[in-house]
Amino acid sequence: MARRFYLEGKSKIEIADEFGMSRFKVARTLESAVRDGLVRLEIRLPAELDDELSDALRTRYGLSHSIVFHCRPEDAADPAQVTRRLGSVTAGLLAEIVMDDDVLGLIWGPEIEALGPELTTLARCSVVQLCGVTPLRPVDANAVEAVRRAASVARGPVYPIYAPLLLPDAATAGMLRRQPGIAEAVSRFDRITKAVITVGAWGPGLSTVYDALSVAEREEYRLRGACAEVSGHLLDAEGQDVAPELTERILAINFDELRKTPDVILLADGVVRADATAAALRTGLFNGLVTDTGVAERLLGQAGDVP
Repeated sequence: MARRFYLEGKSKIEIADEFGMSRFKVARTLESAVRDGLVRLEIRLPAELDDELSDALRTRYGLSHSIVFHCRPEDAADPAQVTRRLGSVTAGLLAEIVMDDDVLGLIWGPEIEALGPELTTLARCSVVQLCGVTPLRPVDANAVEAVRRAASVARGPVYPIYAPLLLPDAATAGMLRRQPGIAEAVSRFDRITKAVITVGAWGPGLSTVYDALSVAEREEYRLRGACAEVSGHLLDAEGQDVAPELTERILAINFDELRKTPDVILLADGVVRADATAAALRTGLFNGLVTDTGVAERLLGQAGDVP
């Protein structure tokens, strides 16, 4: 009854007819569902958007989709709140641009986890996880919840990846790619029509790959100029891949597949990721960006940052 009323928009009279009871009984049942915690109601104010910065970024980088939301000075002390706002704004964008029969691809990351609970409406489509997850935490339901949530809202099939992003060697990665469940997801990478990708900066807690590598490897890639991670690929400030040898060790959509994708949206929050975001945009892979005012101002303050 709760699913019919809150998620499907059915009236109490319609639910009463379906379940063969009075609408008063339906009303009492729904009230008890809220009281007992089966249903949790939240009132969320929409994030304020900055039209001027959004338009400026769209023009500077030739983007089809550009959304900048306000980030208050006090938000610097609560990055999780900014990430939640990023998820909310992205959910609104996907509700607008995803069409019936699209194939929606979602990279794994905290930003995508924040997106999951915010999705309340989505056109009927299939949803594919575009990479494995960090090996530093269990591959549990939380890691792929956003993918499953999106598929549930979209009423379409879901293709998760229950595996790490970075493997010890190419042989292990190749073996996992051939596993039936993973192979089913990977085989759909070249069919993605809308992709949502995050960017990581080169530092602890800011990049899945950084956290998974040894101290020596981190330093080696830093010396090569690594400042950003996109879909497991390490980029220098010019958007060039500085660690092509890692490609065979990762389970993720590759850049060639992303270049064939009609819509690729980049998510970036926190000024600590501003330089990494600039590097990602220089790859020319993205035609959409969702970010906060702090990142946007840093991007627009840099010279020569058009791909």
